[in-house]
Amino acid sequence: MSDSSLKILLKDLNFVSYIEEKGVINPELEGKIGIYAIFNEDKILEYVGYSRNLFMSLKQHLVRQPDKCYWLKFYLIPRPSRTILEEIRSNWLTENINLPKGNNEEENLWIQPIDAKLTMTEEDKIEYQKNDELGKIKFLKKIARRLEEKVKQKLENRKVTMEIRFNPKLKEDGLLDLK
Repeated sequence: MSDSSLKILLKDLNFVSYIEEKGVINPELEGKIGIYAIFNEDKILEYVGYSRNLFMSLKQHLVRQPDKCYWLKFYLIPRPSRTILEEIRSNWLTENINLPKGNNEEENLWIQPIDAKLTMTEEDKIEYQKNDELGKIKFLKKIARRLEEKVKQKLENRKVTMEIRFNPKLKEDGLLDLK
C-alpha cells in the first residue's frame, strides 16, 4: 500500500460536471481505472464507487439514477488494485461523515439493474396474472419498455446525447440494464 493513496482527500478534488457540454460523459474515462464520487445538483454526495472502466460505470449510474448524477469527483490509478481503491473509498466515506444513501439503504438502486416490475400499477399486476408464461414475458417486456422511455426522456431533458442501449434479453425479466 502506498502512502500516497492515504492522502487523496475528496474535499481536495475538483467538481467536474457529470455531463459535458456535448451531452456526454467525459470519453477520456473510457477504460480508465479509478474511484469516483457522484453528487446531486446541490453537490451533496450520493454515491462512492470504483471501477475498471469509469466511463461505463458512470454511464450505468446515470441511467439508473439520472436525477442524482450532476457532479463528479474522481481519482485515476494506473493499475487495478482493489486494496487501494477500497482504502480510498473507505477514507472518502469517512471524510463525508454521513454515509451517502447510495452506499447504504439505496445501494441496490445504484448497482443493480432497474426493476421495471416495481413500476407496475395495480391494473398492470392484475393484467400480468391473467397471462400464461409467454404472455407474462411479453407483458414484462412491455413494462420494461414503458420505463425505458421514461428513463430516456429524463436523459433527453438533461441534454444527454450519447447512445443508450438496454440489454433486450433482460427486458423479458422486467429489468433494464445497459448493453
